[in-house]
Amino acid sequence: MAETLEVTTLRPAPGHTASDFVRANADIDAYLQRQPGFRWRKIVATDDGRVIDIVAYDTPAHARAGAAGIMGEMADSPVHGTIDHESVDWQITTPLHRLG
Repeated sequence: MAETLEVTTLRPAPGHTASDFVRANADIDAYLQRQPGFRWRKIVATDDGRVIDIVAYDTPAHARAGAAGIMGEMADSPVHGTIDHESVDWQITTPLHRLG
């Protein structure tokens, strides 16, 4: 099963936590579930306070379209206020290896 990952690493905005980021994603989760090719999403926090948000799609085109909608159609989402936008690293990638 081929898979494309949208991987975003970020820091919460000052005064916000990783938990705030997760709670503010309710509308984004609903948006993602409507997107063509969406497979799954996982959000994790690192010990140093970073958040890693991984979204899986079936193709790179679907991943790019889904990500574009988060910045376009979903630009008014409360999630954007929980992010230190200067810290964001966003990538579309294909896994090299999968087990399970």
